[in-house]
Amino acid sequence: MSVLEEMRIRSLGVIDDAVVELSPGFTAVTGETGAGKTMVVTSLGLLLGGRADPALVRVGAKAAVVEGRITVSDGDAAALRAEEAGAELDDGALLISRTVSAEGRSRAHLGGRSVPVGVLTELADELVAVHGQTDQQGLLKPARQRGALDRYAGDGVEVPHAKYAAAYRRLRAVATELEELTTRARERAQEADLLRFGLNEVAAVEPLPGEDVELAAEAERLGHAEALASAASLAHTALAGNPEDPESIDATTVVAAAGQALDGVRAHDPALAALADRVGEISILLADVSGELAGYADQLDADPVRLAVVEERRAALTALTRKYGEDIAAVLAWAQEGTGRLTELEGDDERIGELTAERDALRAELSVLGQALTDARTEAAARFADAVTEELASLAMPHARVSFAVRQTEAADEASGIDIGGRSVLYGPSGADEVELLLAPHPGAQPRPIAKGASGGELSRVMLAVEVVFAGSDPVPTYLFDEVDAGVGGKAAVEVGRRLAKLAKSAQVVVVTHLPQVAAFADRQLLVEKTVDGSVTRSGVTVLEGEDRVRELSRMLAGQEDSETARAHAEELLATARADG
Repeated sequence: MSVLEEMRIRSLGVIDDAVVELSPGFTAVTGETGAGKTMVVTSLGLLLGGRADPALVRVGAKAAVVEGRITVSDGDAAALRAEEAGAELDDGALLISRTVSAEGRSRAHLGGRSVPVGVLTELADELVAVHGQTDQQGLLKPARQRGALDRYAGDGVEVPHAKYAAAYRRLRAVATELEELTTRARERAQEADLLRFGLNEVAAVEPLPGEDVELAAEAERLGHAEALASAASLAHTALAGNPEDPESIDATTVVAAAGQALDGVRAHDPALAALADRVGEISILLADVSGELAGYADQLDADPVRLAVVEERRAALTALTRKYGEDIAAVLAWAQEGTGRLTELEGDDERIGELTAERDALRAELSVLGQALTDARTEAAARFADAVTEELASLAMPHARVSFAVRQTEAADEASGIDIGGRSVLYGPSGADEVELLLAPHPGAQPRPIAKGASGGELSRVMLAVEVVFAGSDPVPTYLFDEVDAGVGGKAAVEVGRRLAKLAKSAQVVVVTHLPQVAAFADRQLLVEKTVDGSVTRSGVTVLEGEDRVRELSRMLAGQEDSETARAHAEELLATARADG
């Protein structure tokens, strides 16, 4: 779980330079009126991307600076978002800073990296829920209320929601494919016609693999047949001689004479014998080449009719390579791919029918699952409302009533909605329900959205009741309450403290309070004090323990730190809180 360990505040309002050390459980911030307690809320608001108001900068200072250290767990949403922004963790902690200049300029740093203020705002939803007079986050956002209600409901909503989400994802995939097939029907028909025409052209020619290469070679031979025959005849005569001219000299005769001359003396020198062997090899090679030249000249086809046939075939192949590939191998590959694509395109009508049937079946299934999801949420919302209303009765709001509005929005037509309760309504990945938390503060009052149904400190008490009921369901790890005790006292104040302590068992809780009944339940109490010059210095925010805490509670009770009656009452409050803990 993420924990806000400490904040350092410099030149903010009445605070000159102070460090606020927080407990992982329940921290109460106390002090005289005007001492600067609410600067804790303001500072945290700046760390969470709140508006930078230059009026917050201490008079005479160039800028106000707030720095925070928050421990985060590996893999949680806040850590992942920070890493996406380029931030680095410092020994498992995330360092956040915000600077506001006297001129109104604002800078934000996260994990040692400069980031847009908007990144801090995104982290706020994952880290802290602030409940105060002017700054409201967390569960006041309707978008978050449905998710919180679902977590509160547990398996009752989780099981139908998982089934619904799976069907919804499949429906979106089917709808996307169906839309592509239907909206591109004309383009696909044109593509199919072009493919048929091209495949028919290829089929009419019936090209063979490598045929273009073979015909090119044959055309080259046929086009130069006379020159090839003449050259072969002259070469043959030069090697084998002219039978009609007995006096002519040829290579075969000359080489044979050389061989005879060497054969007579080869026995006298191995080197000369080797040369004689090589002359013999030349003689054999000349005889072979001479024979092949004679056969080549006899077999050479100089038929002009055959040349015309070859050129005509080459022209047909060239027409294919101009359109479908750089050579016949590429043309044949195109034809193979085109055949598969044409089969796919020609099956569109059948595929459209299949997808339409599946889409309709999925929409019907979503209607059933969506109705189950709505019913489960409605049941959980009733349980939740009863629990929060019961909490409010103990928080000096005995006549307040909380309820959940689980409603749907009518779809423009049946095609764009699913059937819930006999109506066609809009739907999304989490169902068809819009969930909103409502409050009627007194009998006869019309239930209104919770942010508008309460005023001042009442809103913080309502949110405290909500958070206590949601404890463990809402993933926000830190809660900050300002003015949660406005307008309450006595027994009601004790109940406020008791419920804050209960909430602190599953999350970090920070409360700015003027009530000793609330402060007594805190795991740690911080005292904010001004110096004689009206500022709060580093030593002006102290952790109270033992006798110092009793004295502060006495001051809060009676305005007199040394009153024996107040001290006895303070010790009694602390004992009561420890007994509850």
